[in-house]
Amino acid sequence: MGDVGRFTQCGAGLTLRGYQREVARAVVESVINEQGLSFAVMFPRQSGKNETQAQLEAYLLLLLSESPAEIVKISPTRSPQAENAMRRLERVLAANCATRERWKKENGYIYRVGQARMYFFSGSPEANIVGATASTLLEVDEAQDVLVEKFDKDIALMAASTNATQIFWGTAWTSHTLLARELRAARRAEAEDGIRRCFVLTGQEVAAEVPAYGKYLARQVARLGRSHPLIRTQYFCEEIDGAAGMFPPERRAKMRGTHPRLRVPRRGMQYALLVDVAGEDEAALRGEAALAHPGRDLTALMVVEVSLERLEDSAVRGAVYRVVDRCQWHGTGHTRLQENLALLAEHWKARYVVVDATGVGAGLAAFLRRALPRRVIPFLFTASSKSKLGWDFLAVVESGRFRDWQPGAEGELAGVLDAPGGPESLRDYWAATGDCVREDGRAAFYRQLDACQMDVSPGPEQRMRWGVPEGRRDPLNGEPLHDDLLLSAALCAVLEEQDWALNAPALVIPGRDPLRDLDEGF
Repeated sequence: MGDVGRFTQCGAGLTLRGYQREVARAVVESVINEQGLSFAVMFPRQSGKNETQAQLEAYLLLLLSESPAEIVKISPTRSPQAENAMRRLERVLAANCATRERWKKENGYIYRVGQARMYFFSGSPEANIVGATASTLLEVDEAQDVLVEKFDKDIALMAASTNATQIFWGTAWTSHTLLARELRAARRAEAEDGIRRCFVLTGQEVAAEVPAYGKYLARQVARLGRSHPLIRTQYFCEEIDGAAGMFPPERRAKMRGTHPRLRVPRRGMQYALLVDVAGEDEAALRGEAALAHPGRDLTALMVVEVSLERLEDSAVRGAVYRVVDRCQWHGTGHTRLQENLALLAEHWKARYVVVDATGVGAGLAAFLRRALPRRVIPFLFTASSKSKLGWDFLAVVESGRFRDWQPGAEGELAGVLDAPGGPESLRDYWAATGDCVREDGRAAFYRQLDACQMDVSPGPEQRMRWGVPEGRRDPLNGEPLHDDLLLSAALCAVLEEQDWALNAPALVIPGRDPLRDLDEGF
């Protein structure tokens, strides 16, 4: 049968690691012996999953080249995922002495060695791939991002008539993905006949074989936090619920600081204002962006003191955001609101003002940009930008960089006395907050955290819908519970895109899709 481990050394200068060889050998044995087994493989990001695939595919093309054989590989998207997979296979075929003179590319998506062919297809919902046959092997890469309905309707049939071996690659996500389903089925089959079909590896296990990976993993955990959904799923193979509470008690505990509330800025510190605007802006989030509240009528302001103490931390490289004040306005006219916010921005010497510019917030953002040149960052809420904001805010929280004030903590009076202008500086503060809701908002903020839900949709975008579900009531007073304070807090994640080490502020227009690590092989 040969040895895929030896094949990789022939002219390529590469040897698969132990955990990679285990997978490759199990798949080759099932193919050669026509066992028709179905494998589930979960490797953490950057641990060499795609390199394993390319070496295994090249080896099988060579091994099966003397007779007709078809291998089919499905990726969630044509570009970039299927195209990246083709480039990796080309690199291996061209580098190996046994295949470099024999392989051919046909029709842009078929690779041939002798009589063996490999086909690359997209598994996106709109892809038309009916009719292809996998006589030997069917691969589904990033199977957690391929919809179950698409696989059952169009892809599974490719191997049905041939009893071809199947292998589902990817990382953990929710318990409702295609990969999660196939992993459970493989475990049941393992229990019946004792043949190994499941290969689930954590980042810690990779680090035991590759010490350099341990350092890489430590940096990722430090940057996002061990409990961040992306760390749990992509590096420790732990599934998360598709719909769940976004701020469980252990996450809320990370948000509690020890510093006092302030009414004035402290000398030598930098500040930012985060504003979520009340009104019609919520209407833009209906449908797919649900979990919004058109009845919301509070504008929420959060003041954060920005500490640069962790910017030099090579693993984190992020600022710490300490909440030092909150304000809420109920039914205040926008003209008055504009004046209040401009006055507070000057009072706090705010370096940046991040403001919700959705719907009626656009007018407020435009006014502030004129009043505060180069200091205002408008944020437009869409389904995509809100999802990214949610993921980014979780990263800030999980890395311990969002801290709320502690009631009763000493220091507020000292801050007033130490502030530029001394106690007189409070005059502007009270002038701007005289018509605010008479509550510090801290208790309401934690009630919103407790009620906030997140819903992760299937598919490669990993889009998250999050917020306080519509119709939820405040347990304290029975009134509708909104998420204005929560949204204003989350806007601190927009500040992550600013270079706080520079003196001159820069304007960034947010709203990109969530960042995702690409598994290029470690």
